[in-house]
Amino acid sequence: MALLITAKCTNCDMCLPECPNEAISVGDEIYVIDPLLCTECVGHYEKPTCQKVCPITNCIITDSNHQETQEELWEKFVLIHHADQL
Repeated sequence: MALLITAKCTNCDMCLPECPNEAISVGDEIYVIDPLLCTECVGHYEKPTCQKVCPITNCIITDSNHQETQEELWEKFVLIHHADQL
């Protein structure tokens, strides 16, 4: 699944520089995560770094509208970071 930043976001800017896929950006009111780029840090870290650095509990959650298996997240990681080698 991709992750989702909820309305609890305070725009503290902790998550933005931590995303290895550059999936997080500034939205109209709060930061947003692009589900096409979010791999929940699969291929980079054991746990999503945005969730680890976010100071607000349950601010970044799994996005039930973008459910993916672990295998699908790995495939997305490969496509994002190794597309030039395919």
